[in-house]
Amino acid sequence: MDKFLDGKTVFITGASRGIGLAIGKACAKIGANIVIAAKSAEPHPSLPGTIYTAAEEIEALGVKALPLVCDIRFEDQVEAAVEKTIANFGGIDILVNNASAIFPRGVLDTPMKRFDLMHQVNTRGTYLVSQKCLPHLMKSDNPHVLNLSPPLDMAEKWFAPHTGYSMAKFGMSLCVLGMAGEFRDAGVAFNALWPRTAIATAAISNILAGEEGMKMCRTTQILADAALLVFSKPAREFTGNFLIDDTFLHAHGVTDFEQYKMDPTQALLPDFFVPDDGYPTPPGVEVLDIPLGH
Repeated sequence: MDKFLDGKTVFITGASRGIGLAIGKACAKIGANIVIAAKSAEPHPSLPGTIYTAAEEIEALGVKALPLVCDIRFEDQVEAAVEKTIANFGGIDILVNNASAIFPRGVLDTPMKRFDLMHQVNTRGTYLVSQKCLPHLMKSDNPHVLNLSPPLDMAEKWFAPHTGYSMAKFGMSLCVLGMAGEFRDAGVAFNALWPRTAIATAAISNILAGEEGMKMCRTTQILADAALLVFSKPAREFTGNFLIDDTFLHAHGVTDFEQYKMDPTQALLPDFFVPDDGYPTPPGVEVLDIPLGH
């Protein structure tokens, strides 16, 4: 792949580890400078990586990284992060709204503190970061905003087990729906990307799947590859899309999905929120027919 992001600036929330870091490294490999906006300044007892270790990994790829302590629940911190980005790199070309909070429990088992956190980070945080980055994105020649959120499939089965989490996660997708329309004439693309299967991250291991479940996951690379494909598109032509990773990649010629499996011998765990229709599973991909977390 040519370095179509050479010299561009990519602002990623929650990029100290997992999917955010994988997308950052993929963009760095084709020339982008990466802003790592996350809370993780100090090592976490059960989650690997900080903004500083992420910056080291990215700069090892020959680009510049800007690690910024930023809790996206707070407007002043987001404003400061955007200002520091502009001071360092002069602009923002791509925004990845990756930061997310998850607590997939029923109504009676969801403390309001957890409910509030999910909505402050997922829906409100995505809206806030998008709002603060937009004046700079509108100056870019091919600006993209990518939310790590699901297709808008308003089915009871996605809400009944964890109404609070589903509301917060679909809120990120509602941002795509509205902002794609509002900023289409300004040339800023808004798209959503979501994995068909569970992805091998520390959050999945700690909260949902455990070590055995991790073997039934795909690596973060599948989302990184899909994100690059999104960013390669003309922003004025490719906006308002809700994408499932492997369907999107397969439509663009990818046929080897074994490369993304943590364990080639295992079938894959399905993720939440993948619609039954409209997103065909690529040939040869086997996904178990059980809900994630069971």
